[in-house]
Amino acid sequence: MKQLEALYAQWKGEAPRQVEQLPGAGSNRLYYRMTDAEGNSVIGVVGTSRDENHAFVYLTRHFTQRQLPVPAILAVSSDELRYLQSDLGNVSLFDAVKGGRDAGGRYNVKEQKLLRRTIRELPNIQMRGARGLDWQQCYPQPEFDEDSVLFDLNYFKYCFLKATELDFHELKLEANFRLLAKDLVTEKSDSFLYRDFQARNIMLVGEDGQQQPYFIDYQGGRKGPYYYDLASFLWQASAKYSNKLRRELIYEYYNALKDYTEVPSKRHFVERLSLFVLFRTLQVLGAYGFRGYFERKKHFIDSIPPAIQNLRELLGMDMTAPSPLTTQLLRQYPYLTDVLRRLCDLPRFEKEVQPVVQRADGFKTTDNNPYRAHPLDGPATFSKYDNRGPLVVRVFSFSYRKGIPDDESGNGGGYVFDCRSTHNPGRYEPYKQLTGLDEPVIRFLEDDGEILTFLESVYRLADAHVARYIQRGFTSLMFSFGCTGGQHRSVYSAQHLAEHIHEKFGIEVRIVHREQNISQILPSEK
Repeated sequence: MKQLEALYAQWKGEAPRQVEQLPGAGSNRLYYRMTDAEGNSVIGVVGTSRDENHAFVYLTRHFTQRQLPVPAILAVSSDELRYLQSDLGNVSLFDAVKGGRDAGGRYNVKEQKLLRRTIRELPNIQMRGARGLDWQQCYPQPEFDEDSVLFDLNYFKYCFLKATELDFHELKLEANFRLLAKDLVTEKSDSFLYRDFQARNIMLVGEDGQQQPYFIDYQGGRKGPYYYDLASFLWQASAKYSNKLRRELIYEYYNALKDYTEVPSKRHFVERLSLFVLFRTLQVLGAYGFRGYFERKKHFIDSIPPAIQNLRELLGMDMTAPSPLTTQLLRQYPYLTDVLRRLCDLPRFEKEVQPVVQRADGFKTTDNNPYRAHPLDGPATFSKYDNRGPLVVRVFSFSYRKGIPDDESGNGGGYVFDCRSTHNPGRYEPYKQLTGLDEPVIRFLEDDGEILTFLESVYRLADAHVARYIQRGFTSLMFSFGCTGGQHRSVYSAQHLAEHIHEKFGIEVRIVHREQNISQILPSEK
């Protein structure tokens, strides 16, 4: 401490009037607020690793030259174990959005604005911060590579998975780990990987309502893919972000990224992000296992259930939440997927399920209500059609001239979507003899883009409805798409929704293009 005060005196020309130790973070560094006689303060830092301190000082000076929102380095000791930096205040993003976390992820408008402002700033440090950066100055290594991925995956295996006493074949798991590691580094990137991008490491500076995010604790950063930081931030277990808010923040980031570099297609972006979400979730569980199971720190033990819930949603095991991992991606790592599913099913991680009571009238009651009702409301009642499953989805295309398709299930017909607001390829001679299944028509509609915007809204409705019907064990759901002739737009929409539902949920989907006399069955994968 005396050496830090001496560094302050050397820089300021006088000793600090007051020194206050700040609450510790996850590292071994100690932080002090050092204040002069006029009330001006700086932050003094004492670290145990010269290399780690050196990396932070180098990166901060580089980012400052790039005019990025980071603290300024004011003075550094000759042995680089102590340094002074500008004081960014006491308000972190983590503190500012506490209300949303405490409300179970129901963030208000003000909190959501702060989150959007932060996520839009992330590409700034990732892309502009990488320009001219000497990667050899990074600690503990210059680049995200297969070895670092395997280190973290084995950290998960030894510090978390083995601690659960789950049986698994180590060689089979290692083979899938190596495949995942290879896939994660297959796309080279020149961006700065923050590595610990989370709400605790974002300070808010400025007046309330106009606060700007400033970045700290990036000393573990290195060259690497930008997906990692986005996954780290949005799938932070304690944040409890809703899937809707996550999607919105992903697209905020995606659109902001366009200002700095050429971006891949949305589909490719989401698929790559999904891999990093899986990796980051396993990495976090490894850290929670070490800090919780071995060091017995309560905060980390308490963080395990929400992290397991994230994993459960990732794997599509929670039908109330859409999974960011497609069936195709899960098939790439079959043994890892099997181990993770069995992990989520361990009794210690199971969700509490209330017993279902069968009443004499055929209806069922349960306290396992997805809505938070008032206790005086009494138990929820469910339809006698519950738990009859499995669900079969039927998707139709039709011409409005010939009427809406009949519903043979007796359930009333489900959704009917009108495609006539979108650009019609049938107006143009080259497409008049083709349908929405033909490549020239598909290319026309997708290049135009209106049909894609239309279907984004349809997918959101359909995903929520299908997930709920599966959860309740209903057997039938129907979607119909109509256009003028039942040939182009409705056919394209029906086919794509059917394939989307089949890929996402793995259930049986029956497609009928009524006016084209075409029928198809996508069989259940379960």
